Amino acid sequence: MSATTTMTTTTCEPGPGAGNELAVGPPSCPEGAAPCASKNDAGWRRIIRNFTPSWLTVTMGTGIVSILLHNLPYNTEWIRWISVGFFALNVLLMVSFTTISVARYVLYPQIWGVMIRHPTQSLFLGTFPMGLATIINMTVFVCVPAWGNWAAYLAWGLWWFDLAISLLCCVSLPFMVIHLGKTNLASLTAVLLLPIVPCVVAAASGGIVANVLPNPSHVQTTLIASYMSWGIGVFFSVLVLAMYQVRLSNHALPPREAIVSVLLPVGPFGQGGFGIAKLTQVTRKLLLHGGEGTVMTATNYDTTYAEPIGLLIEGMGAFVALIMWGIGLVWLAYAVISIATTRSFPFNMGWWGFTFPLGVWVACTAELGSLLHNSFFNVTAMIGSACVFLLWLVVAACTTKQAISGDMFFAPCLKNLSSAERLGKKT
Repeated sequence: MSATTTMTTTTCEPGPGAGNELAVGPPSCPEGAAPCASKNDAGWRRIIRNFTPSWLTVTMGTGIVSILLHNLPYNTEWIRWISVGFFALNVLLMVSFTTISVARYVLYPQIWGVMIRHPTQSLFLGTFPMGLATIINMTVFVCVPAWGNWAAYLAWGLWWFDLAISLLCCVSLPFMVIHLGKTNLASLTAVLLLPIVPCVVAAASGGIVANVLPNPSHVQTTLIASYMSWGIGVFFSVLVLAMYQVRLSNHALPPREAIVSVLLPVGPFGQGGFGIAKLTQVTRKLLLHGGEGTVMTATNYDTTYAEPIGLLIEGMGAFVALIMWGIGLVWLAYAVISIATTRSFPFNMGWWGFTFPLGVWVACTAELGSLLHNSFFNVTAMIGSACVFLLWLVVAACTTKQAISGDMFFAPCLKNLSSAERLGKKT
């Protein structure tokens, strides 16, 4: 609730674009250079050229709202229909944003090179698999009950694609940061988590998808891949957060234009807690069914102790989830205090960081409430879901306002293009 109150002291006015990768503002030419106005700086060409990967954070925020509204601990039918509306909106946004992004790099291939070498903008490529994961989850929640097994296998196919992209982002993008060597401790922000957290998100999504697959062998394969992805994402997130904690201790808070990034550390712990709880539940379910069609059957698996072993595994999952929920709560407290002390900060795409990290922590809260049958977690999940929904309304309104005015379309990486490339000439 404190985060919502703090936002009343901010404005929807865009911040200056120069010198800050997270801020928005009109594109400018290098100091002392000749005017660089061209047909590429107006109309649809300007929108496409300046459509950065950070726009996909909109799909993450919209997707988590749809999931929270669908899975409220105390829900009603009309709220579930609202969640379906958000789901449809998110699919539309994902298709539109992906199409524009593809057009950007097809029409202007030179932009890909400067974007991938940019120390911040390239990290936002990790938002694509996270946004897609929210669509996969809602496909399971909404489409599978309505359309049956073919929808489950559609979600499964999308999930394998999402997992592959997540692993690619986790390996390649941090390596690019290391290879380019443009990041020092003072400039380090939690944005470095963006290419790593997709592995945690994909793992949690794998638990949701595995729960509706009719073939036990497919369930087992999905669980194995999900546990692997969960371990990769959580382990490397902890490494990054250790560096980030050192950076905060030695260099104070990030600049006010990037202050919302202090919420990002909540994400891997919230999603990690939800993911391990969901995965262990599905593991227990697989054990209770005797592992039909899996390696357990091939090795004469004894089902005598399946139930107590399954309960033990599920209990361990709940225990780990509870610990991760608590760690996420500490980071959330840090974030709220940091944002409150900053008081005023300009609007930029980083504001979408208000929604997804908090949203996945709330999802973990709701999952713990369901597992432990605890009213505290259920009520907290209801309050948290309301906060995320209100934050989404504020951020969506500001984004729409600035998109209509054109101020939201600013790509910091374009300043690294040569003069000829900036004018749209072939070099």
